[in-house]
Amino acid sequence: MSCPDCFRGQIHTGQPKGKVTKLYGLDSYVSEPAPGKSSKGIVVIIPDAFGWEFINIRILADHYAEKGDFKVYVPDFMSGNAAPLSMLFNVQTLLAPGNLFTRFVALIRTVVAAIPFFIHCNPGKTYPAVKGFFEQLRKEEGQDQSIGVAGFCWGGKHAVTLAHGAEIDGKPLIDAAFTGHPSMLKFSDDIEKIKLPISFACAEVDNQVSPLQVELIKSIVGRLPEASRGEARIYEKTSHGFAVRADVKVPDVAKQADEAEDQAVAWFKGHFKATSL
Repeated sequence: MSCPDCFRGQIHTGQPKGKVTKLYGLDSYVSEPAPGKSSKGIVVIIPDAFGWEFINIRILADHYAEKGDFKVYVPDFMSGNAAPLSMLFNVQTLLAPGNLFTRFVALIRTVVAAIPFFIHCNPGKTYPAVKGFFEQLRKEEGQDQSIGVAGFCWGGKHAVTLAHGAEIDGKPLIDAAFTGHPSMLKFSDDIEKIKLPISFACAEVDNQVSPLQVELIKSIVGRLPEASRGEARIYEKTSHGFAVRADVKVPDVAKQADEAEDQAVAWFKGHFKATSL
């Protein structure tokens, strides 16, 4: 996750509607369908570098719950080591034209803030907690409800890994996956291992997943058996992070972020079992 866009973007405004609780040993944000509506499945969001407390992610969880009638969980898979929001402002200063000394200070602050995140949140270190959460979820609530994962940037790597088809008691940990502008994928190894249906929402300008790599993704997930077949879409005039940290005051950008939300919701609706409670 070496791209500046991984740590750049806007903080959204609004009041999250969910609650904070403990789920399967992890602090988690939970958003549920409107009163009177039953859950059509469970979606677990694995966030970008700014973690489970980031207001953008919590508002996104609320949108998934409202649009899809899903129960949505955002667990703290980073164990309190998410990147601080100050990095958004420091990276913005660093990349903007201006006083060289000011930009140098922003660089130092960015590096100092990023080091703990990279040390503690390496995907290899965090995946056991991710896998353990989904194992418990499948054994309990997942007995009668479909389970989906939506991963963004840092979380996208984990979403793709879960789509490789890990199981417990003969059942896959997830039924479907979605990822927006994933980071740190190993091409083409991570994609070749995909066995479960996954939908990619990719940016047009992204040094983590290039347009050529999107075409590779399409060719690989598109030839899987029908029940496992995936998809990939490029959103024009967007950059890495658009699905989570877009400037919603810009009409075209807001529209692209909304369409990525709808892509995820439609994907889960299409792949969740009708038997979900």
